[in-house]
Amino acid sequence: MRFTWAGGTDAGRVKSNNEDAYHPEQDGCGSRPLLLAVADGMGGLPAGEVASRIAVDCATARGVPLDERVEAANRAVMESGRRNPGRSGMGTTLTLAKLHPDGSLSLRHVGDSRAYLLRDGGIEQLTVDHTLAQEMFEMGQLTEEQARRSPYKFYLNRGLGFAEDVKVDACEVRLRAGDRLMLCSDGLNEMLPDEEIQPILENGAPAEAVQNLIEAANQAGGYDNITVVAADVEEDG
Repeated sequence: MRFTWAGGTDAGRVKSNNEDAYHPEQDGCGSRPLLLAVADGMGGLPAGEVASRIAVDCATARGVPLDERVEAANRAVMESGRRNPGRSGMGTTLTLAKLHPDGSLSLRHVGDSRAYLLRDGGIEQLTVDHTLAQEMFEMGQLTEEQARRSPYKFYLNRGLGFAEDVKVDACEVRLRAGDRLMLCSDGLNEMLPDEEIQPILENGAPAEAVQNLIEAANQAGGYDNITVVAADVEEDG
């Protein structure tokens, strides 16, 4: 398989700083293994943007299995918080994807950033949000619609920097030619429901789709930082 990818980020219309980070920052194409990552930091100025940058840099720089990359990123965020009093309590989400030329996708996820798969005219969310609202929905305490509107959706119950041991969701997917994978921070999906994301995501090259999604989220309010990374899967040669 061959991959074509693009990414972008924007602070949005409300926040003055951008606490998101992503990888790769350069658009491109190729038939080698591809790492994609999105992180959404928290902890206040400037800790959130530091946490997300540490997580992405650490998770994408190490030539080790994905689980070890996430564990190393968690340790790095926690250690930075210990060494710097102004960063105490900082944390971040991390959604990390590795696309292999044989068509396999390995995904690791902590927090409420998301991964989506666009295939055959449909869109599927591959990750589960690690929020209190999602937990209450799974326990039957909220309906899906109530969970989507609940203020508890902003309360993360899992993230990097929260504890020494982090529980990481793992997902393996078999990719097909024509698939488009997207990773995003919640600044996108909080502004746009899936049914609005899909028609924008499926049109144009990855770079065009990324910019159009960011613009649409800003037009819908832009209440949070918005980060999108998209990759197309094509037959090699």
